[in-house]
Amino acid sequence: MSVTVERLADGIAVVTFSAPPVNLYSLEMHADFDAALDEVLADPPRALLIRAEGKIVSGGVDVAQFHARKSKAETLKLYDRMLELPTRIDAMPFPTFFAAHGLTLTWAFEVAVACDIILASEKAKFGLVERVIGLTPTMGGTQRLAARAGVGRAKEFVFTGDLYDAATLERWNVVNRVLPIEGFDDAVVAFVRAIAVGPTKAFGAAKDILRHFEAGGVPQAIEHTTAIASELFDTADLQHGMESFLENGPGKATFEGR
Repeated sequence: MSVTVERLADGIAVVTFSAPPVNLYSLEMHADFDAALDEVLADPPRALLIRAEGKIVSGGVDVAQFHARKSKAETLKLYDRMLELPTRIDAMPFPTFFAAHGLTLTWAFEVAVACDIILASEKAKFGLVERVIGLTPTMGGTQRLAARAGVGRAKEFVFTGDLYDAATLERWNVVNRVLPIEGFDDAVVAFVRAIAVGPTKAFGAAKDILRHFEAGGVPQAIEHTTAIASELFDTADLQHGMESFLENGPGKATFEGR
């Protein structure tokens, strides 16, 4: 079992998880994830990519860790702990990406929808299959799916426990891009890099505005937009971007993420 951090050019951090044979969630993996995210945040990147090693992304969770709880209080403590992982990823102040190269079930899907952008291969399939043990998703996947696809689709997804292919979830606005199986990893990095080289602080501001939208709709987002945007005045990227636009025209500026 491992969760590793790799740094690529252009400020990209890649977090890769591996727990053979099927990358089940466990408290031990979660602890490794925390350590990896601590490492990422100690030197914040311009973009974060989360991916998995192995034939599939994840086959689900280690049900034995659920069954080992002997009371409702113990179970609540476990679920509260599990919820911390996607919540932490959702709060990242820079663009986050999830690469789904194959089957992506339960906790891994809930981490995916906590990311800003989901990139899936043509063979990827997704499911919240907690119904098979009489449970409902506990890591925020239901509500984050509803935010992307609507309440009706979220109910269908959870109630059926079916597997949905990448093309269907792209149509539902859950998956952002479906990429060919051949060359998937390279295509993912190329997509991430195209955003990583942009104005990172401005992207973080967009995320803040959208958090207000998710919490209170357009009125709440409008209430906070100008204050959030004006904070960008002190960023080197905005000042350089305006100067470049005036001197050289649009699309010529390069950004440093600060």
